[in-house]
Amino acid sequence: MQSIRLLLCLFFIVLAHGAYDWYSNQPQDAGIDVPSGKLMSLSFAPFREGFSPLEKKYPLPEHVDEDLRLLADKTETIRTYSSLGGMEPTPELSRKYGLKMIQGAWIGDGPKENKKEIDALIQSANANPDVVKRVIVGNEVLLRGELDVDRLIEYIREVKKAVKQPVSYADVWSMYMKHPKLFAEVDFITIHILPYWEDEPIAVENAPEHLEKIVKQVEDEARGVAPGKQILIGESGWPSAGRQRGMAEPSVVNEAKFIRGMIQVANRHGFDYNIVEAFNQPWKSNLEGVVGANWGLISADRKPVFPLTGKVYENAGWLLDYAAATLLWLMLITGFFGKLKGLSFSRQLVFLGLSQLLAINLVSLAELEWYTSYSLPQRAYTVFMVLMNGALIQLLNQRFFDGLAKQTSQLIVADGIRKLYVFFIALALYKSFGLAFNGRYLSFPTEQFAIPALGLIGLMICQALSPQGFSLAFSQLSGGSEQGKSDRLMAYALIFGIFGLIFGETKAFLDGRDFILAHPTFSEGLPFALGYTFNNHQLVLWLVWLLILALPFWAHKATKA
Repeated sequence: MQSIRLLLCLFFIVLAHGAYDWYSNQPQDAGIDVPSGKLMSLSFAPFREGFSPLEKKYPLPEHVDEDLRLLADKTETIRTYSSLGGMEPTPELSRKYGLKMIQGAWIGDGPKENKKEIDALIQSANANPDVVKRVIVGNEVLLRGELDVDRLIEYIREVKKAVKQPVSYADVWSMYMKHPKLFAEVDFITIHILPYWEDEPIAVENAPEHLEKIVKQVEDEARGVAPGKQILIGESGWPSAGRQRGMAEPSVVNEAKFIRGMIQVANRHGFDYNIVEAFNQPWKSNLEGVVGANWGLISADRKPVFPLTGKVYENAGWLLDYAAATLLWLMLITGFFGKLKGLSFSRQLVFLGLSQLLAINLVSLAELEWYTSYSLPQRAYTVFMVLMNGALIQLLNQRFFDGLAKQTSQLIVADGIRKLYVFFIALALYKSFGLAFNGRYLSFPTEQFAIPALGLIGLMICQALSPQGFSLAFSQLSGGSEQGKSDRLMAYALIFGIFGLIFGETKAFLDGRDFILAHPTFSEGLPFALGYTFNNHQLVLWLVWLLILALPFWAHKATKA
């Protein structure tokens, strides 16, 4: 009878988990299907994993060939950002696959390197007029502060004299508004409209309307200087993974929604557009974190990130994740099977439910962190965090059982739990202050700390079912020694980190140039900045994790369990 009851409990947990995963991973509506045919233009940078312009490891000719062959049936045109650094064979290979080019010169690395790029662009444009239809001199050099506008104009004029193709400069739309004399210098106006990166981030639902608004603003501004000049949306896109900004949340479904919505707007108004970008760029994680590496329509391993028609899965591999989490869970609790028979059905459910929840989060952690790791150090960190979380799960499972079975935990279990929580708290503080003071490109590490936070909740539940009753004190939750002053200091630091993170996130919005223009006074801007901060559910979840970690160390000591 006890064995049957335990098997029923196991079956119920597996069934409930499967039903939840099935329901939460249904394909989602991502908007109107993209009309059949090719896209207008895609940004093209064939940097695969292990290749990076930062390390001067440039794409090989065969990489360029393979990638252009892959894009041949997806787009009419590609936009490149450099004429050197492995991109030299691009015009010839574009011709081979029937692609046109908007060819760029990367400037901003100093006069000597700028001259090499400009000369290469001119040579390529003149040698391949059937392929290179437009050229762009520089990309966001004004935004990055690498050149002043007058020196940039000199480069633009130099190229205009040397080639027959129309010449432009590409930057975020606000740079053209800041330097209106650029309108007269370029043959066509190239603006980047990236709702995710706006100083006031735009939710994906409002992004198509934002595109229309910005193009209209630029048209109105240009009319007085260069009436009728063509506008190219040189970059527009949405990230599929990474840090949330305000209500602008990276996800596969949101990227699909944005791209489909953008194309609808472009077709309706006749906008000329280029989508950023064709392929995910692993190397960008060193500059812009996870979010910078995940703007592609195609992943780094050359698989589609999402379809342009039909419904979209946020996690198409959810069934495999479900199987992995279930198998891991069964492995983790194998040693408890015999002991569990002595517990009541309700206590079996509590133990198995908590242990299954932790196993699910370990699989989610491993999958997400591995997918967003692009180098050996990043992957080593992923393995380390998975191992540390796995070790904590083992100890928590033992403590869960001891509490539910009304028995005292071994000192080694309590001591191990304490040491691991001290480690996780120290790491959480490090990450929180990094996010607070320089967090623009840092992801919120919610997955890395879900197990410690949920583990504490599980310990509280088990403690509430024990003879001693509910307690928040970590000493009682872990079954270890009485708490000291250092515990309260850890709690203070975590609470300080919460307020520091709120301050840092809010200040980042208040300091934005376009934000200040829209809200010139502090009193006017503060409510908006706070709104963007607290509408960020990734940030809010991270704050909740920090609070959960702090509470048991804040609570007064309790008697030993």
